[in-house]
Amino acid sequence: MRLIGFLKDWALIIAIAVGIAAYFVYVNIPFLEPTKAAAAQTISVIQPVLIFSMLFLTYCKTDLRNLRFCRWHLWLLLIQCGVFTAIGCLLMLMPHSGLRVVLEGAMLCMICPTATAGAVITRRLGGNVSNITTYTILINLATALLIPALVPFVHPNPDLTPWTAAALILGKVFPLLLLPLLAAVILKKTAPKLTERIARYQDLSFYLWAVALALAMTVTTRSIVHSEVALSTQLWLVVVSLLSCGLQFWLGRKIGARYNDTVTAGQSFGQKNTVLAIWMGYTFFTPVTAVVGGFYSIWHNLVNSWQLYEHKRAEQAIDTPADKYSGCRPEI
Repeated sequence: MRLIGFLKDWALIIAIAVGIAAYFVYVNIPFLEPTKAAAAQTISVIQPVLIFSMLFLTYCKTDLRNLRFCRWHLWLLLIQCGVFTAIGCLLMLMPHSGLRVVLEGAMLCMICPTATAGAVITRRLGGNVSNITTYTILINLATALLIPALVPFVHPNPDLTPWTAAALILGKVFPLLLLPLLAAVILKKTAPKLTERIARYQDLSFYLWAVALALAMTVTTRSIVHSEVALSTQLWLVVVSLLSCGLQFWLGRKIGARYNDTVTAGQSFGQKNTVLAIWMGYTFFTPVTAVVGGFYSIWHNLVNSWQLYEHKRAEQAIDTPADKYSGCRPEI
């Protein structure tokens, strides 16, 4: 049990370290050289399957009857989709900009959907689980539509027309983000007992996430090592991920506060499905762009750790009698 607790507490660091180390170990074993193409192809198949599985497990536990639309959902959707579209239009107007990779990184940070684990952190912080689940579904729908609609024009493939590229991207994104919801809904209707049994294995999504993150970091490391992008550009991607993380947490909480749902809106906007961001980076953009997802993962987990610490300290302060440390007996 101690080992499992240790792995859960340090899962982020372990997954990142394992992913990076795995790449360097693998490329330095000579007899594995002929397997590199097959390994890359295998990872490209496994990653979407892991993301699909995590979302499917989450939706199996979700009671759609408890979901409701809030006004802050609309504001966050408008900001996420609006900023993503605005940066995309800017890149279309300046196709040869030296900041292309950095701006594409900012696009990824903005459009990336809410993390599947967002509901867990929201519950521990005292937020509304139903509201963040609703937003997770909405932003996944928006992402599934916007990515194929905009990316082919922002990052064109010379071998494909924008419309052909859009169809190919839609074929990858739609099953990944929307089919898990449809599959969970159908399973609830046709086999409710099986759905309940699957919903009990929510811890499995944690382990799937750890494996997916490790694989994502392996691919990201490969992209960085083989990239011809300047080191300064890569460092700017780190800065963009930090600024995007801080801005989205702050803005989400500010908007949520107006509707008495500060914690939930903050987590909905700030806590991202970074595995998906990394996958989208090396699949649809310049591969090195995926580094923003890896660093965003670090920043949002640091924010969550700090929030959980502050929340626990506040609860302890409430539970502790005011006179416990005063050294005086209460007045009668």
